[in-house]
Amino acid sequence: MSEVAAAQLPLTMLERATLVMDLFQAPDRHLTLGQIAVRTRLPRATAHRIVRQLIALEWLTHGTDGYALGRRVRTWNADTARLSRLRACAAPILHELLLATAAVVHLGALDGGEVLYLDKLGGRAATAVPTRVGTRVAAHRSTLGRVALAQLPPEDVEARVTDVEPGFDLATLHRRLHRIGCRATDYDDDEFGSGLAAVAVAVDASAAVGVVCDRPAALRRIAPRVRAAAAEIRGGLTPRSRQVSAHHRPRPSR
Repeated sequence: MSEVAAAQLPLTMLERATLVMDLFQAPDRHLTLGQIAVRTRLPRATAHRIVRQLIALEWLTHGTDGYALGRRVRTWNADTARLSRLRACAAPILHELLLATAAVVHLGALDGGEVLYLDKLGGRAATAVPTRVGTRVAAHRSTLGRVALAQLPPEDVEARVTDVEPGFDLATLHRRLHRIGCRATDYDDDEFGSGLAAVAVAVDASAAVGVVCDRPAALRRIAPRVRAAAAEIRGGLTPRSRQVSAHHRPRPSR
């Protein structure tokens, strides 16, 4: 390689890895090592070293057709689309829940052993509730997280919890998740401090909706509205084709 060409190459490994990843903008693209080296203008040995590292980190995978995008990228893209759809579907329902309860309304999604706050609508106690969009907390320490965890198999719960807090008392957590049960509803008078009470309901095993209010005595009255909101979001996420087929099943012949 000439001195001029070498001087034009990106200097850092991150820049060179970015050159490689930019070749895979089409999700189903497969490239050989030679194609990667030619298109990035990287020395073949350098390209090989980079793709080996990207494979180890699951950004790329290697098969008989060459190199392609790995699990990490595919999962990331899928999760981004899923969360965007969840937020869009939930937005008008959360607004109605805010008007009906005058409470702080949250939408959260399970991400490994954490719950990610996707939306927050203010009520009277909004400034006293230390959350914002993008906040992450250990799922087992929040009402939003626990109701979602309660929908998962026990071994999945344990793997997620021990990943974020290895020494946590799993037996106590399993008893609490069992009490949450089929109603998929959890209450907490302590999650956000004195005078604030929270209730959350699972949308499914990956998301939940909840409210926080400064009137703990009103929480049991508010809970049915939260359950209705969760059910409405769940219904909105169900593909229409499934809903139609459920209403138009063929009658059994006599």
